[in-house]
Amino acid sequence: MEHEHVRDVDPAVADALESEVDRQRSSLQMIASENHASRAVIDAQGSALTNKYAEGYPGSRYYGGCEYADEVEQLAIDRATELFGAEHVNVQPHSGTQANQAVYFAMLEPGDKILSLDLTHGGHLSHGHPANFVGQFYEVEQYEVDPDTGYVDYDGLAEQAAEFEPDIIVSGYSAYPREIEWDRIQNAADDVDALHLADIAHITGLVAAGVHPSPVGVADFVTGSTHKTIRAGRGGIVMCDEEYADDVDSAVFPGGQGGPLMHNVAGKAVGFEEALQPAFETYAEQTVANAKALGESLAENGFSLVSDGTDNHLVLVDLRESHPDTSGGDAEEALEEAGIVLNGNTVPGETRSAFDPSGIRAGTPALTTRGFDEDDCRTVADLITRVVDAPEDDDVVAEVREEVEQLCAANPLYE
Repeated sequence: MEHEHVRDVDPAVADALESEVDRQRSSLQMIASENHASRAVIDAQGSALTNKYAEGYPGSRYYGGCEYADEVEQLAIDRATELFGAEHVNVQPHSGTQANQAVYFAMLEPGDKILSLDLTHGGHLSHGHPANFVGQFYEVEQYEVDPDTGYVDYDGLAEQAAEFEPDIIVSGYSAYPREIEWDRIQNAADDVDALHLADIAHITGLVAAGVHPSPVGVADFVTGSTHKTIRAGRGGIVMCDEEYADDVDSAVFPGGQGGPLMHNVAGKAVGFEEALQPAFETYAEQTVANAKALGESLAENGFSLVSDGTDNHLVLVDLRESHPDTSGGDAEEALEEAGIVLNGNTVPGETRSAFDPSGIRAGTPALTTRGFDEDDCRTVADLITRVVDAPEDDDVVAEVREEVEQLCAANPLYE
């Protein structure tokens, strides 16, 4: 992947860009929220649309010269509508967090009540953590997963909702390895006359491909990221029924954002077109199969998995039983030295700091994009095990690094 035009102007940035491509090529990207976009998506995001201000929406802009911006954004909207079956789609949010922000701003007043999953149990900062604007603007209570099973405690959620009487319940998670029962959460919301926001940021591609149940048509609002399992342009998306369309659009612009990043919208349009092809369903199915193989192998190697497995693209490992003297941060650092890039992550019942938690989270979207299959992921599980078993053994780390490079060579990226 060449950056000759950048090099002509700024060799320092060109060196960093080329080094980043080399890093991705020569190591295994297993952060569950990351993927490898296609060259087509990257080209669209690097297009001349980066020059265009297009405040407003297709056919109703505040600036002239938007005819092609309109065309691109309408393509993104139409393709997302086809993928998800939503009545109304807004493709302008700059991120999944800003998609959530738009729903809150559209439907809530400061001080209103939000019920969401606790961050250490797999929730997200934008669902109500006190360090985020949500926790500062609204009254937030959080539900938890069942400590024995690792699954969302739906009955407990309903009981908590009845007592707390939230204005909105948030579902959809950032470190939850199981399918989500949208109907049960919707029923809990209906029982207390609350709205329901389903954040599918991590599983957008799995939902689009039909390998995870969809909350569209169940929840009042569905938000997501467009660059994780769906591999489109980086950003966010909001979907809702037509009755909320005007409120959501106004909350995105002018409520929370100015001009949309039209080059990113172009990347979304291209990625959605790719996701409409039959090959994408195969990709999503393989992503889940790979995560299952990874999790099963890690469990066979003695690791404890939150909820004892996975239904989606990630596994969440609790190190406290198998490796009580190794934190998630220790494991993350040693694995990155070995060419395996994942993240330390909090686990239910967390006893360490969020900055150095008790677990690790590993995802398969990027590996699957490279062409990895179940056997490859079992091999990766064995490599992870060898490093985490001996995180301070430089010889082990170096040996694993060599095997990682062999795997990368067998599954080339951006050739």
